[in-house]
Amino acid sequence: MRREDQMSQQRLEVVDLASPPVWAALRNEAEAAAQKESALASLLAAVILNHKTLGGALSYQLARKLGDQELRAMSIREIAEDAYESDPGLVEIAEADLRAVFERDPACKGYVQPFLFFKGFAALQTQRVAHWLWGEGRETLALYLQSRMSELFQVDIHPATRIGRGVFVDHGTGIVIGETAVIGDDVSMLQGVTLGGTGAERGDRHPKIGKGVLLGAGAKVLGNITIGDYAKIASGSVVLKPVPAGCTAAGVPARLVNCPTCDEPAKSMDHTLAETVYDYVI
Repeated sequence: MRREDQMSQQRLEVVDLASPPVWAALRNEAEAAAQKESALASLLAAVILNHKTLGGALSYQLARKLGDQELRAMSIREIAEDAYESDPGLVEIAEADLRAVFERDPACKGYVQPFLFFKGFAALQTQRVAHWLWGEGRETLALYLQSRMSELFQVDIHPATRIGRGVFVDHGTGIVIGETAVIGDDVSMLQGVTLGGTGAERGDRHPKIGKGVLLGAGAKVLGNITIGDYAKIASGSVVLKPVPAGCTAAGVPARLVNCPTCDEPAKSMDHTLAETVYDYVI
């Protein structure tokens, strides 16, 4: 390779490293979409193209969605900007969440779609800002964002819930997650999932979901129980006892149907079940 070509290649590599891949791809997609759909050009410019960073665009998008007569969009935007400035890791996590949607949802053709239109992604980012507020002792404002999230997206996640990175919330409608629930990295969940308690008990009372778990549509996991890493909860199941790592639980009440299950079920989104069912309830 000639010296000039080597220097050019080095410059390209510096540019690539300086620009977050997801943010660069999001902007490129937005520019192409604006040229193709002139009716949406103003929206794409306002939400994405007019911003220099993913955090700036995300702050604007959350403000546009969540603002109302009681808490105006500008106030929401300032809250989100404060959160991202105070904890830059929140933007990195949002990037991982956006990448998870793109990689795991076959209906997703790029980054613009989930960023603008997918309410599961919007609800998750709302909860992350609310969680930051909760940690700052601003519980009333955090609960206000939870209320707006529930009203707008039909997703109800308590601000105190601890959620890992690279989480995919598909569709979102009807998801309910309690205060003391913990969700690990790279989890995928579909509509109608409940991570709840079993009654009126107080304290630590909600499920702990391990890394890479797949929660099928309508799955109910109740109580302070652990779902092990890379486990799978079949759609419509009711789980009241712990599930070992790498196993699949299905049914009402849930039974183990195969151990081990498929590799990384949350990433493969493989909802199939084994034909052999164990003869004991977990």
